[in-house]
Amino acid sequence: MTAFTTDRRTLLAGAAALAGLSALPGRALAQGAPIKIGTLTPLTGAGGPYGPVMVKAVKAVVDEVNAAGGVLGRKVELISEDDQTSPEAGVRAARKLIDVDKVSAILGTWSSAVTTAVAPLCWESKTFLATVSGADSITQLPHQGYLIRTQPNTTLQGRKFGEFCIAEKAKRVFFLSPQTPFAKSQFDNITEAVKKAGGETGSLIYDDKKPAYRSEVDEVLRFKPDAIIFGGYTPDTAVMLKDAYRAGYTGLKVAFGYAVNQKLVESVPAEVVDKTFTIAPSPAEGSKAYARLVKMIGVASPDPYTTQVYDQINLILMAIAIAGDTSGTAIKDAVRKVSQAQGGAKVDNAIDGLKAIAAKQPVDYDGASGPCDFTETGDIADCQFRYEQVQGGKLALVKIA
Repeated sequence: MTAFTTDRRTLLAGAAALAGLSALPGRALAQGAPIKIGTLTPLTGAGGPYGPVMVKAVKAVVDEVNAAGGVLGRKVELISEDDQTSPEAGVRAARKLIDVDKVSAILGTWSSAVTTAVAPLCWESKTFLATVSGADSITQLPHQGYLIRTQPNTTLQGRKFGEFCIAEKAKRVFFLSPQTPFAKSQFDNITEAVKKAGGETGSLIYDDKKPAYRSEVDEVLRFKPDAIIFGGYTPDTAVMLKDAYRAGYTGLKVAFGYAVNQKLVESVPAEVVDKTFTIAPSPAEGSKAYARLVKMIGVASPDPYTTQVYDQINLILMAIAIAGDTSGTAIKDAVRKVSQAQGGAKVDNAIDGLKAIAAKQPVDYDGASGPCDFTETGDIADCQFRYEQVQGGKLALVKIA
């Protein structure tokens, strides 16, 4: 046999193998490629106290799942980006995740303004988006099902704030807020709850970049409020509380849990923030999922956003498994099959869920943030709220309801 004949046969065999490979579906060709998931959280900016811990929770789940063999026989690759609590930075980071990294899903957008800016990029590219933002307008966007949120919307949150003020005997309630996508909805729903009980409300939108707010506080005090709801983020709320104290305000003070956190409490004089109440969606403390998360990340009391993003990664990995496909469209179509399947096996983590899915069993996930049941528009159906008060330099639990 000549060398030419041997080379020719080798060449033909190679060509045949290539032809066979080209006939295989793309997924089979990429069977060994990692499944790419992105986080887009505020590692810096106003949301900076939350983003790093959120990423830590997602990474802990991904590492655990990879150690157990991955999903669909493939490793999961986590790519984390910082949105800087800025819509412009968020869009740039989302573009990288979608166009360069080609992630199947983006998790954890925190600021409603960032989520509003990023969401169109996701549905246009068929990338699934899971958010912890609360503005009503987010799920009213034409997202075509490519979006879910684990945070209750501002219709529900506003009502809780208004009802709390009334329960605390307030009759004149003033809402202070920077311009955010949720400010109007929050105030409208506070007003509905307060007026239903015979009270009155006022509101003021302020510039959250100012170094002082004494003129704004003076305008608030002309309303003669017996309750002020502080609707800003941590940096501006700290300044606003100081100016309200200096102006002699002694009435009820209520704020979002994400704004008046332990970092703020420790950064201002005790008398400035003492007795301030906070309201936030409550994690499912006492649940197995919550205890599991605490152990995984070594944080004794994970904040609501961390528990929510933990649930988001568990849901998305199980959705990929039950769909047998890694695309954003597959996740969109399958996420409710693992979050609220009627008669499904109750699971609280992806490892158990993946085992059940492999055994052809339906699954119903309840997580660290509570039951993860979503409406048709992508809103969380219900959740509990956590009420705390600053007492002696610490946030003390008042109730979960």
